[in-house]
Amino acid sequence: MNTIYKPTNDYMFKRIFGHRKNSDLLKDLLEGILPDIKIESLEVKQQVSLEKQIMSDKLGILDIVATLNDKTIVNIEMQVKDYNNTVDRSLFYDAGLFHESLKEKEDYSEIPRIIGIWILNYNIFDVGPFHERARLKRDYEDILLTNKVELHYIQLPKFKEKCKRISSKLEEWLTFIVNDSLEEISMINNEYVKKAEEELEYLNSDEEEKELARLREKAIRDEAAAMAGAIKRGREEGKAEGLAEGKAEGLAEGKAEGLEEGRAEEKAEIAKKMLEENIEIETIIKLTGLTKEKIENL
Repeated sequence: MNTIYKPTNDYMFKRIFGHRKNSDLLKDLLEGILPDIKIESLEVKQQVSLEKQIMSDKLGILDIVATLNDKTIVNIEMQVKDYNNTVDRSLFYDAGLFHESLKEKEDYSEIPRIIGIWILNYNIFDVGPFHERARLKRDYEDILLTNKVELHYIQLPKFKEKCKRISSKLEEWLTFIVNDSLEEISMINNEYVKKAEEELEYLNSDEEEKELARLREKAIRDEAAAMAGAIKRGREEGKAEGLAEGKAEGLAEGKAEGLEEGRAEEKAEIAKKMLEENIEIETIIKLTGLTKEKIENL
C-alpha cells in the first residue's frame, strides 16, 4: 500500500514550512493567519535537523519558530494528537519564548511580541469559529491589557465542517493542509499553495522522507498508547489500593477513583456494625456522612 502523508503529519508540515528555502511559503501562510500584521520578511530559526530529532528523541520538538521584520516572534505548531492539555501547553510555550527573548541588560519594555499558532487536527472548543485568537484583557470593559502575548488556535475538524467555500488566503492554506480533495486544491489560485503542493508530492516520492514521516506517526501512536496504558494501570492499582485500605493518598487519576470507592466501602462497613448495635440512624449519619437512604439500604 502506497501511503501518502499529508501536511497534518507534523514532520511533513515542518519539512514544507520550516526550511529557509521555503520561507516564502511560511510568509504567505502567516499572512493568512495574521492579516493585521504587515509581514515584509521573516527569518526561520534553524534548529537541530529533523532527522536527528526523529532518531534521538521519540517525539522531539517539531515546532517552527520565526522572527518577523518587526521583531515579532512567531511559534507555529502542528498538533496531531489531543492530550487534553493544549491550552496549558500553548501558554507554557509562549511564556518560554517571552522569557528567553529578553536579552541581558534589556528593559522589560523591549521584549518583542510573541505569537503562538497552534494548528490542531482536533477541536478544543465546543463552540466558536475554527480560528480563534486569545489575548490578555482586563475585566473592565474588555480592554486589551497588552498585545505582547497572543495565541491562535486553528481547529481543522471545525474548518472542514464549517468552510463550504474557499474565500480567504487562510482557507486556501487550510484546504492544502487538510488535503482531502485534490480537485479543490487544483482550483486554488495561489502560487505559493501550488508550490507547497509540489513540495509535498516530492516528499511523498522520496522513500527516506516517507520513512521519517512514518516513524513520526508511529512515535505519536506509541506515546498515546503508553499514556493510555499508564492511566489504565493507575486506575487499576488505585482502585485495588483504595478498596483494600480505604485510605492513603491516591496516585494520579486512577488512585483517586480507588480511594473514593475504598472510603465508601469502609464507611458502609462501619455503618453496618453501628446498625447491628442498634445505634440511631441520625447518629450514624453524623459519624459516617452517609445519607439516610444509603444507611436504610444497608
